[in-house]
Amino acid sequence: MTTTDSEETAERLARGAIEGRLAACAQVGAPVTSVYRWNDAVETAREWQVLFKTSQVRYPELERYLLQTHDYDTPEIIATPITRGGAGYLSWVAEETS
Repeated sequence: MTTTDSEETAERLARGAIEGRLAACAQVGAPVTSVYRWNDAVETAREWQVLFKTSQVRYPELERYLLQTHDYDTPEIIATPITRGGAGYLSWVAEETS
């Protein structure tokens, strides 16, 4: 998952990951309000979340893509392991990212 400052950037990151087979699916979520500390100041920003569905094998390449393509100096990049899921869906994710 990552966040970005515009819907257009979120969609660009999502499309690039899918075109490169770095993820099987990317979902762009509605704007969220993020409150965080940056450069010793508390900031509030409207951001768009992008949730990428990928395989463990492709994660390093997806992370590299996000670090190279993202416009934030320090982008949020978080991976959550899948402990269980529908076999058919997980098979599809593996196929789409191979």
